[in-house]
Amino acid sequence: MRFASLGSGSKGNGTLISYRETTLLVDCGFSAKETEKRLQRLAMTADQLTGIVITHEHADHINGVRVLARKYNIPVYATAGTAGCMAADLVHLVTEFSCHEHFQINDINVEPFPVPHDAREPSQFVFTNGQHRVGLLTDVGMTTPIIEQALSGCDALLLEANHDMTMLDNGEYPDHLKYRVSGRLGHLNNVQSAKILEKIDTSRLQHIVAMHLSEKNNSPNIVTPLFSQALNCDESWIGIADQELGFDWRETTNS
Repeated sequence: MRFASLGSGSKGNGTLISYRETTLLVDCGFSAKETEKRLQRLAMTADQLTGIVITHEHADHINGVRVLARKYNIPVYATAGTAGCMAADLVHLVTEFSCHEHFQINDINVEPFPVPHDAREPSQFVFTNGQHRVGLLTDVGMTTPIIEQALSGCDALLLEANHDMTMLDNGEYPDHLKYRVSGRLGHLNNVQSAKILEKIDTSRLQHIVAMHLSEKNNSPNIVTPLFSQALNCDESWIGIADQELGFDWRETTNS
């Protein structure tokens, strides 16, 4: 399985998961025009997308969905809660899923799971081809047993490391926003994310990428050593998803 990022952060998110003839775009938080531009950077075009899978309805995750899906007639997959927040003229393209039930999109099996976040019915995912598993977890305020079970045994893990608590506490955000970001329905801080890595089964892990880093309240220089220590690996092995550049294609391989 291959995977890449169009960009990750509060200004927009988009992740590609690809296997054989199937390519899924997870979230489309950039404008349709910007999404097409970023797809080109990864040698992709929008008409090659098999589907758009939505985690939740916040603008940095769905900003370009309506225009892109309608322009290229791309199927959209969302929970009922998320679908209810989307444009009415998109309904004919939307397939609703339960975040408690696996479903298949051509060559890729999608394993959604519920997460605590301040949205209507948010979910995150593990994508599998029956042999390899790629886990995605962003936009979540705290870990749960369901999350840890879902992410155990992944071959690749794209894991939120949104903020450093000291930087957030001392930063320029107003108090209400600091409370939202750090709350149980907000975003994972670096220490929380590292603890998830210590709890789950990472014995098969080939790739780890830190996602959704705050540009104002975090730094790769803080995230990298924490993840490295949690996984007992070299710091050079820790990937970082950039807001502007995302990250290039990576691939799971047979051991």
